[in-house]
Amino acid sequence: MQAIRTQYKGPTDHKGSRIIATSYKARSVMPYDHELDLDDNHARAAELHAAKSWRTDAPVRLTSGTLSDGSYAHVIVVTEGA
Repeated sequence: MQAIRTQYKGPTDHKGSRIIATSYKARSVMPYDHELDLDDNHARAAELHAAKSWRTDAPVRLTSGTLSDGSYAHVIVVTEGA
């Protein structure tokens, strides 16, 4: 099992809004999609990060929740035999 943490970063003078996804050995930055709500942006970033960093033939799903600092935690669950 592996966890992914996603954090929203607002725009700066040089970068637009983005979601940063981090896990044990990887980091991904995804542009914020303003057509999605905040929860969906975090879920999308976690899904893309998982697809990039987690290689398995077994079906994978994410279970997500929010942390006290406003970031999100996503746990990759491999569903064996599903």
